[in-house]
Amino acid sequence: MAAAAAVKVQEVREVTRIERIGAHSHIRGLGLDDGLEPRHVSQGMVGQLTARRAAGVVLEMIKEGKIAGRAILLAGQPGTGKTAIAMAMAQALGIDTPFTSMAGSEIYSLEMSKTEALTQAIRKSIGVRIKEETEIIEGEVVEIQVDRPATGVGAKVGKLTLKTTEMETIYDLGNKMIESLMKEKVQAGDVVTIDKATGKISRLGRSFTRARDYDATGPQTRFVQCPEGELQKRKEVVHTVTLHEIDVINSRTHGFLALFSGDTGEIKAEVREQINAKVAEWREEGKAEIVPGVLFIDEVHMLDIECFSFLNRALENEMAPVVIMATNRGITRIRGTNYKSPHGIPIDLLDRMVIVSTSPYQEKDLKEILKIRCEEEDCEMSDDALTVLTRIALETSLRYAIQLITTASLVCRKRKGNEVNIEDVKRVYSLFLDESRSTQFLKEYQDEFMFNEMEEELMEGAA
Repeated sequence: MAAAAAVKVQEVREVTRIERIGAHSHIRGLGLDDGLEPRHVSQGMVGQLTARRAAGVVLEMIKEGKIAGRAILLAGQPGTGKTAIAMAMAQALGIDTPFTSMAGSEIYSLEMSKTEALTQAIRKSIGVRIKEETEIIEGEVVEIQVDRPATGVGAKVGKLTLKTTEMETIYDLGNKMIESLMKEKVQAGDVVTIDKATGKISRLGRSFTRARDYDATGPQTRFVQCPEGELQKRKEVVHTVTLHEIDVINSRTHGFLALFSGDTGEIKAEVREQINAKVAEWREEGKAEIVPGVLFIDEVHMLDIECFSFLNRALENEMAPVVIMATNRGITRIRGTNYKSPHGIPIDLLDRMVIVSTSPYQEKDLKEILKIRCEEEDCEMSDDALTVLTRIALETSLRYAIQLITTASLVCRKRKGNEVNIEDVKRVYSLFLDESRSTQFLKEYQDEFMFNEMEEELMEGAA
């Protein structure tokens, strides 16, 4: 008893759960009702009613497969929610529709050409839904018997008893199947499926008849009905893969492992032509169907004239995704040329686009967005502090105001406070400059900095 008392109870340290919060992690969808009318505040989206309504119409066309090979341009001032709308569309489409997001500058790489980078992005955005029939064994596990050799060396043998509501059968197990069962932690009372072609075992859940076996079960435990009919049955399995994944697997130079390493390199045109022919053959036979996804190119003005020419051609291909582009530029020079154009995009590509415009947020919209971001970042903020932060967002920029939320929260925590107040916001506002105050500072102290081009400009202007 004394020995037991002497044993020190180890102190259990509280483990803090670390969550990564992104710039658009609060967005759950476009926030539209059944009639595609936008709600003012819904699913993390605020304001931009016209742009969201247009995005909703585009979304419906994508779901019906009627808009493949078209391009949509989201054009507006910085900080007006262009990327947010694209992320909302990705959320609304769900995991079955491929969605690839990239920045315009991503294509400039020493490892592959610009057109190859764009081709890979386009093919990542096109899904192939492959249907195939496989023979499976589906039933409830009654008993598993595994006999190990007495010496500990040699192959294991065993028997697996499976049943449905109508029949029960005993199967002999080989070493590979025993390992698969152990890996999946299959036990009596589990409902499993076994693929006859590959031997793959999948646990569907626990049988309802075994629900009372244990007093406590984990929240992830699924209870399912015991299968009916025959143990062996034919089942249609649907796999969705992207064209790029098929390209990588069939590229002899890299092979299947390139999917995990991310280093795919350039893929030969002949490989892609063969895959396109094979996919077309599967479509004719009814084995597969094409799922046109979405390619989102942010900061599209960063592409050059060669990329724009390539996109013109790529959009006309029958297997093209919906290309959504975003830009915050006005009339500016097309990269790679001396010509100016709206949004820095050539006129012939602009003709192929439908343009959705975003407008600056009103004060009430800014307040709602900041409130949502405070909830997302788990920051308690007083109404007065939120009003001051909204005023800062109106005078500087929304992005700058959002940056102050976490910093103000840290200052509040440092003084042992529970709620961010005006003083905390003022404190971080004085610590971190916004663009206009930083510019003002440069103008005042420009002579002390290493290089100063202001005087040169003034002299040129005077000349």
